[in-house]
Amino acid sequence: MSQPTHPLQIRDYRLVWLARFTSVAATTAMVVIVAAQTYQLARGEYGYSTREAAFLIGTLGLAQFIPFLLLTPVAGLVADRLDRRFVGAASCLLDLTIALSLVAANSLGAISLPLLFTMAALHGAARVFIGPAISAIVPNVVPAELLPKAVATGSIAWQSASVIGPAAAGFLLAGNDAWPYVMSAILLTAAITALLNIRPLPPVPKPSGETPLRQMAEGAKFVWRERFLQGCITLDLFAVLLGGATAMLPAFAYDVLKVGDEGLGLLRAAPALGAALVALFLAFFPLSRNVGVKMLWAVVVFGAATVVFGLSTSFPLSLAMLALLGASDQVSVFIRGTLIQLNTPDAMRGRVSSISGLAISASNELGEMQSGLAAAFFGAVGAVVFGGIGAIVVTAAWAVLYPELRRAKTFAPQYRPSPARTEGPPP
Repeated sequence: MSQPTHPLQIRDYRLVWLARFTSVAATTAMVVIVAAQTYQLARGEYGYSTREAAFLIGTLGLAQFIPFLLLTPVAGLVADRLDRRFVGAASCLLDLTIALSLVAANSLGAISLPLLFTMAALHGAARVFIGPAISAIVPNVVPAELLPKAVATGSIAWQSASVIGPAAAGFLLAGNDAWPYVMSAILLTAAITALLNIRPLPPVPKPSGETPLRQMAEGAKFVWRERFLQGCITLDLFAVLLGGATAMLPAFAYDVLKVGDEGLGLLRAAPALGAALVALFLAFFPLSRNVGVKMLWAVVVFGAATVVFGLSTSFPLSLAMLALLGASDQVSVFIRGTLIQLNTPDAMRGRVSSISGLAISASNELGEMQSGLAAAFFGAVGAVVFGGIGAIVVTAAWAVLYPELRRAKTFAPQYRPSPARTEGPPP
């Protein structure tokens, strides 16, 4: 039998791809609609000002991040010790319960700010397990030589779902408040079905006899010891934390650009559309040279596009800048994701993926909080412009603080064998 030349030729990878697509479409749709309903309730029923409502959607991000922070060490260990298919399916089942609860609340007219914040926190708890489980499955079903293509192809699932989910949710919200959550429930059911149909994975490594707390700490120590991984993960953490324009999209849609629910869906989908197009290109023509420098420049473009978006009063220009923002971020995500996977031993992938996921969540959810705080003082426009400039400054600093990033010419493992490492090099 001929060897596959693309990950989509592998049955189990196709199921992983489907699970990623449907789960991301469902969850991004819910995040957008929960934020939109929070903003609308704050402005309408509660009579908050624009700045107060913007601050409130910032605190919504904090509500999602707190459970993510508390459960990240547990999620990484679970993904390394239990069957990753079942961990992902169980997490999607929790999100499915959240979606059905919001269908009921909207249908009965019982939606409220406390309920939305509670559902956001539960969603954060579910998402912390989904990411490490699904990400850690990929190297188990794809040969190492196809992993860069698998990362790029997986990004197509992620980014195209992030286009379709929010855009569809915005249009559905204009018709009925419950419909976006019905869509999410259907998609999550499909994700669970796909995960449960993946063939059994290789047995997980037997526990070393160390206590669970010690095993969780080992994942953090591994990242701390590997400066290259540390630089990759923290670059995303601080650059995106400051450059989180998407957190303020409800304020831009309703009060700056005045484009309503449908416009909000398009604004939320634009970054993912740009990212999906880049991911499609990278799936067939993956980057292979000077990857570190390209990753750094991609984050600079991300920051510059954020600044222009913040200053724009034109809906088409705003959409274009959000698409550019997403495209540049996808280049960074592709390079960083591939480097992290190939520089991590399989026995540690769940824990390292959970730490990477924590950094991504911190950059997104705490970025929303930071944007909300900045918006309370400078307004939504000032908050976005400030964040974009901050992302550029962080990238320049990381290029100096972590020269290993600039020196990464290819995706070859950057690790140096160390007597302290007991898990062995990546396979």
